[in-house]
Amino acid sequence: MQPDGPYRYTHLLGGSPVGKAWAAVDGQGRFVTVAVLDATVAATAGWREAFAGTANSLAQAPGGAPFAYADFSAPAPWVAYSAEAGPAAEQLFRALGVDYQPVPTSAPPVSGPPQPVSGVPQSVSGVPQPVSGVPQSVSGVPQPVSGAPQPVSPVPTQPAYSAPISGAPTSPSSGPSVDERGYDPFTAPARRIQPSTPPKRRTGLWVSLASLVLVVALGSGVAVWALAGDDSEPPSSPPAAGPSAFPSGAQVEPGLRPWAQAVPFSSEERALAAAAPSLVFVEAVFTGYVRDASTNVPVRSTPIIFTRRCSAFVVNPDGHALTSTSCVQPTEENARQIALDAVARMLVRERELTDAEVPGYVQTNLPKVRFTGIEPDSPPAGEVFAQLNTATGNQTTAPAIPVEVVRTLPAEAGNTALIKLTQDNLPAVELNPSAGLEEGGTVLIIGFATTDSEFRTATYRPQSKLVTISGSGRRGPVSIHRISEDLGSASHGGVALDPSGRIAAMVDQDHARPDRANRVLLPASTVSGLLNEANVENTLGDTDKLYRNALDSYFAGDDGTAIAELERVAESSPGNLLAQAYRQNAIERQQNQGTPTGGSSWITVLLVSAGAAVLVALIILVVLMARRRSN
Repeated sequence: MQPDGPYRYTHLLGGSPVGKAWAAVDGQGRFVTVAVLDATVAATAGWREAFAGTANSLAQAPGGAPFAYADFSAPAPWVAYSAEAGPAAEQLFRALGVDYQPVPTSAPPVSGPPQPVSGVPQSVSGVPQPVSGVPQSVSGVPQPVSGAPQPVSPVPTQPAYSAPISGAPTSPSSGPSVDERGYDPFTAPARRIQPSTPPKRRTGLWVSLASLVLVVALGSGVAVWALAGDDSEPPSSPPAAGPSAFPSGAQVEPGLRPWAQAVPFSSEERALAAAAPSLVFVEAVFTGYVRDASTNVPVRSTPIIFTRRCSAFVVNPDGHALTSTSCVQPTEENARQIALDAVARMLVRERELTDAEVPGYVQTNLPKVRFTGIEPDSPPAGEVFAQLNTATGNQTTAPAIPVEVVRTLPAEAGNTALIKLTQDNLPAVELNPSAGLEEGGTVLIIGFATTDSEFRTATYRPQSKLVTISGSGRRGPVSIHRISEDLGSASHGGVALDPSGRIAAMVDQDHARPDRANRVLLPASTVSGLLNEANVENTLGDTDKLYRNALDSYFAGDDGTAIAELERVAESSPGNLLAQAYRQNAIERQQNQGTPTGGSSWITVLLVSAGAAVLVALIILVVLMARRRSN
């Protein structure tokens, strides 16, 4: 049985004790390979998580296999790879450490005479056997499996998709019958029944009749076309690419690809498409001196520079955005601790401290130092920059955008900062202060994250994840909600979305956790209060509204309207790379489906021509039957 999903499965590629690999075609006619974990296996503790973790590890590894689409929450989780990725589905199962058997492409040669089949062939179909045991979690790049793979108990003796059948069926009869003299009438050399001489074919007559039918059909079609030519509509065609249009062949790489991070054409993809263009990467750079608190003498003669990285979201086209206060304006104690930790790391490189001694050094000296500017009584210098789509660390020139910190709230009052990017005409997103966040419910979060190990020049991209609301609490007068997972150290200032792509909450650090992981949601009603205090409105621009209308057309399948509207959005808001990407998707889908041109006129011509041909054929048939009876 073929698995469920948004694909048309063409044939099986291979199988394993825990799932199968399929060849399929997506809704836009593109070839993909799909790795599907059996539902029975997915219900076993640990296997669903291992399947998802292995797929993500392979996708994030250098030279790995990024997947096009995936649904890890389905009853039978699946991961789809583009055909260009090669045997990626097979690699996923092998990375899980299970025995994978590809479907044979040709039958093995048979030597010797066929042997009769004895017994009953074993069934190769049925319900997959349950899998016991919990797989080990996968971290980093999956290593190739060496030696014999460890079986997952219980393991079937044959692959679930094939079974060898040896021999050939026996003959249903014992041979031809013969009379008592050994004479077989069916093998006699002389023919017992002599056929009559066939009538002479009238080839010329039938050729003439066929030519007459063809001439009548073509003549009828030409006549109808000539009569209807003046009233026909001009043939329709895809929107022309004018001087300012984006060529359909140019590939756009937005920071986030919603169709790859959610089930295609789902509400999650629609929400990500609406909100993702407004998400920005923020990097705050602080420069100062760590001084002895009693003498004001610098602990190091060189200035200490450290950075804070987080996410933010634009709330109006003028460039106002909301983010985390602890990112762009940390407290004096927090800044002092970070700067002193930087000093300790320098001492480790100079071999005056070991890594194990760093926490003790910071704890002992934290009360004894200050972090100041160039002068002992001046604050440290701070600069903030923002980047759209894909961001790179330590970027202080274009495409980085300078940022002004307008207003902040301390941690106990919301830990929210209002910033202003020195660039306008930016994609904005709406807040939903009335959004409901209930314990046990799921919510889609989005923020910037990286998989690079080199911090200074790491590349950050927006990432999304479905998480569970695990509890609620308070931080002073502010209500907070805790979530089950996070996206990484730079995701605070990111957002949680409602089904329509509006902001339901802002992601923040959990101060109650030792690692201060970004697993707290501040409701939109809390963060919107800062906008009211600063007299800043949360509004969508005309281009934002047009973009959402274009998305409605795209997801409704109206490619012509979507292409025209998305082109206007891309021209008005160059920073919205998703508008360009979705326009390309609409063009490709329209080309794959083949938009008919002048369809109504040609359909009329074909129908009239076929009708005339059938009528002439019937008349000829009646005449021939009448002549045959008379003869």
